[in-house]
Amino acid sequence: MSHAHDNASHGTVKSYVIGFALSVILTAIPFWMVMGGGFTKQATMIGIFAFAVVQIIVHLKYFLHLNFTQEGKLNTFSFLFTALIIVMLVGLSVWIISTADALMMR
Repeated sequence: MSHAHDNASHGTVKSYVIGFALSVILTAIPFWMVMGGGFTKQATMIGIFAFAVVQIIVHLKYFLHLNFTQEGKLNTFSFLFTALIIVMLVGLSVWIISTADALMMR
């Protein structure tokens, strides 16, 4: 019995463990930054944002198996297109709502 996704790139136990370990570390560091209180508010926010972006990349690589190899390009571009549409939808909705609010407050 053959399945259509037999040749798909599935993760190994090693890759899942690496991804999990990186996720835990990338969560613990911002938590420590906030709870330790040794950083300014701006430095803490920049650190949280930076570690969040890195964690998104780790999740995409180790758990969603998105890559730019010949086999993974279609999935990766589909994901990026979907993410772009979601960002545009949310961003434009916020812009429209804030503009409508500003116009109604005149």
